[in-house]
Amino acid sequence: MDERAVIRFTGRLAPASFTSFARHRAARLSLRLDAWQVDKHQARAVLHGPPDLLDAFEMACALGPLDCIVLHVMRGE
Repeated sequence: MDERAVIRFTGRLAPASFTSFARHRAARLSLRLDAWQVDKHQARAVLHGPPDLLDAFEMACALGPLDCIVLHVMRGE
């Protein structure tokens, strides 16, 4: 059963590389990325997919690309 998740990442982000990284991970996990907002301090993703794969996306993006440092990850609106 698919779930909807809103995941926020905060830290020191490079918007272009974090966007590319997150979109690639969502596609690899077959998640539907419905909305994406990012700046140099935070990113917000709205996704749909199986709960375990949403968790995998969260973990992958928390580790992020090399030029980004994710300090906090939060779920919810």
